[in-house]
Amino acid sequence: MGSLDDTICAVATPMGEGGVGIVRVSGVHALHVASSILRLRSGKTLEQIKPYQLYLGQFIWNPVPLGKILGIETSSVLDEVLVVTMRAPRSYTGEDVVEVHAHGGPVIVSAICEALTQTGARLAEPGEFTKRGFLNGRLDLTQAEGVLDTIRANSLKSLKMAQEQLQGRLSRIIHDHRDRLLKLVAHLEAGMDFVEDDIQFIEQSKLKNEIHLVLGEILQLVDGAEEGRMIREGIRTVIVGRPNVGKSSLLNAILGTNRAIVSHIPGTTRDVLEEAIMVEGVMIRLFDTAGLRETKDELENEGMSRATQAIDDADVLILAFDKSEILNEKDANFIERFTQKPCVMVLNKSDLPPKFSFNEFRDIVRQTRENSQDVEGGTNYVEVSALTGEGIDSLKRAIKRLAIGRQYEAGDSVLVSRLRHKTLLHNATEALQNALRAIDDTLSAECVALELRIALNSLGEIVGVITNEDILDQIFREFCIGK
Repeated sequence: MGSLDDTICAVATPMGEGGVGIVRVSGVHALHVASSILRLRSGKTLEQIKPYQLYLGQFIWNPVPLGKILGIETSSVLDEVLVVTMRAPRSYTGEDVVEVHAHGGPVIVSAICEALTQTGARLAEPGEFTKRGFLNGRLDLTQAEGVLDTIRANSLKSLKMAQEQLQGRLSRIIHDHRDRLLKLVAHLEAGMDFVEDDIQFIEQSKLKNEIHLVLGEILQLVDGAEEGRMIREGIRTVIVGRPNVGKSSLLNAILGTNRAIVSHIPGTTRDVLEEAIMVEGVMIRLFDTAGLRETKDELENEGMSRATQAIDDADVLILAFDKSEILNEKDANFIERFTQKPCVMVLNKSDLPPKFSFNEFRDIVRQTRENSQDVEGGTNYVEVSALTGEGIDSLKRAIKRLAIGRQYEAGDSVLVSRLRHKTLLHNATEALQNALRAIDDTLSAECVALELRIALNSLGEIVGVITNEDILDQIFREFCIGK
């Protein structure tokens, strides 16, 4: 990104036609640059008006200079606008900011930006406004990520989670952990200075207890990371089954529309189809896959290869079975193969005469799971008819219940939603566990303090106390221009 000394400008609203288009200017010379293209109805300058209040004005500019007429520079009034100023440090970026609220046409807002660049500003890069807010101490790194998550929220729950992060709930927890660890490090390092006098500034039992407390609280954050990720990104739900069990019909029934082609011919679905629905405030991302069977068809084999990849990436599997057909060995193998993940066992075609009972099927699943290894996922059972829609609502709730075990409501503990946070928290837990082992092995205070400092650094990277330019560029590159 360019220099922080530059004055930057950008359109802050989506391009296209709308009621209002906002252009934002930020920097040391923001008021001076904006003054050259704006004329307030009151006759005051931008420096004279009260900040945080809207003033009526005009956007004046001529992109093709025509010289002077009778000694007066010619210019045109291109739009009537509202103008608001925000003075440093009480602004989003921590700098002087001017916002121009014009009519929402692409020609108008583009012309305002072009005029600003001709009078001393430059176009902002993606995320540069938020990055300046971070660098100027207006928000930390988790709050900056909360801004992006707020913009990209796909549900009310993901929006609430993003807002809690933006308001600093996660930051306060991380800073609290760092403060507690810093005190422990200070006690240990003070004791190192008096090692010959055999003076201890903190007892071993108290040191271990404090580390255990911080470790336990960080592990709670790590444990909730998958739930947070699913709320933020949506629950990846893959429909799996043998050919002709009604997978595409299930997808259409859940969506309430004919999204997938339905046919009695095996192998009709040859690619992975993705759609999304909202269930109780959480987005469920549905993937319909090719039926899994042995075939020499090259295209169908490619479809099954993609289906396998989708299954590996899934949060929840919908294992579809045809209740109107007799269960066989392939069904048992199918259950054994895919029940390592959370799954909903769907008995489809309940509108047809059944060839097996619900209890018979459940017994087969239990026996198969008992004989399989490393079974970790939960299981739900739902009988549905993709044709009539019976049981579809129960299926939707079962998916959400398996993926997100509790209702995420206001006042709940903070959920971590980003892989970056989870990785750094995991690094901190490893360092704290190493510190505890060092104490148990009666290693020197230097060894314990070293591990605590590693944990401190990991936590510091989460909130941006410790920064890496590459990481910052990666984070802010995700933002749109103007934010």
